[in-house]
Amino acid sequence: MSPAESTICSAKQLRASRLEEIERRQVEKMEDEYKDEIAAHQKVMEMATVLDVNMMDLQPELEWHMRPYLLDFLVESHLSLRLQPQTLFLAVNLIDRYCSRRVVFKKHYQLVGCAALWIAAKYEDKKDRVPTVRELKIMCCDAYEEDMFVQMEGHVLSTLEWNIGHPTVDTFLKQILQCNCYPSLEHLALYLCEISLFHKSFLGFPPSVIASAAHIVAQHLLMNRTGVFTHVSPATSPDISHCVSLLSQYILHPPSQSLQKKYSSSVFSQVALILQDFVVRQQHSVSALPPTPPPSSESPVPQQFDRNTVMIDAFRESAAYITPPCSPDEACPAAYQELPTPC
Repeated sequence: MSPAESTICSAKQLRASRLEEIERRQVEKMEDEYKDEIAAHQKVMEMATVLDVNMMDLQPELEWHMRPYLLDFLVESHLSLRLQPQTLFLAVNLIDRYCSRRVVFKKHYQLVGCAALWIAAKYEDKKDRVPTVRELKIMCCDAYEEDMFVQMEGHVLSTLEWNIGHPTVDTFLKQILQCNCYPSLEHLALYLCEISLFHKSFLGFPPSVIASAAHIVAQHLLMNRTGVFTHVSPATSPDISHCVSLLSQYILHPPSQSLQKKYSSSVFSQVALILQDFVVRQQHSVSALPPTPPPSSESPVPQQFDRNTVMIDAFRESAAYITPPCSPDEACPAAYQELPTPC
């Protein structure tokens, strides 16, 4: 590249960055002027886009243990395409809402995920960041033909009645972090929000509750380095307190390798290492506790008893419907074939 061409290229980049800065300031000004109306609309949309977890349980082929495989694939694809954080959360919401309304076969699960990511990218990201159909096919290792992505996109949109808009977790997180814009706090809270995507327990919480809980846990992880969570404020709602309790339990388990690798980079303040250090210290503190002393006397409950007799006696006393005894353990189903990972 000649010096003249290099100068022209630098001038274009400088102009583009200035335009982005002007656009960002205008958006912030508009959001500040209409923040009350925006907050009210977000609450309405939050309730309008809620999903039915019970309907997802009725899927004949899909099991909950398949979910981490798909989300790992989406996290890697989302990172490689350099999409916005809200695109990932919106894509997962579209997948869950679709699966709560339509039967999805196991062989089409990844196809639904790609179609949802494609729709979310078109809705949230810049045009030059939206993947092409060819890129989607390569991401799936040619498991699907190009026209299948277009067909599935149309099917998802028609099933959801073109109701794509959804206030994602990161939207509420940005509102909470307006006054404390510390990168490490923002990245750690975002990391916790993405961890919540992998677990069924969080699907019943609205995004605003998950964002508030992630912010509380992230604050304690960064400010209280003793390995002990402090109590949540009494003013906190029961839903947020419950969500905080769940997050504090799930972060003690190894997270997704894709997610851990993503948040171990300096771009995200290496918050995965902060969480890993907390887990190690928590395990050490638990192992340092004295062992539980043996019981001083024998248990009043007999070691062996007739379970059916106990159940029948309880039934006679309460005059209620008796619960049938547990059936013997059946053979485990065939192992789920993992989804193809990006090439």
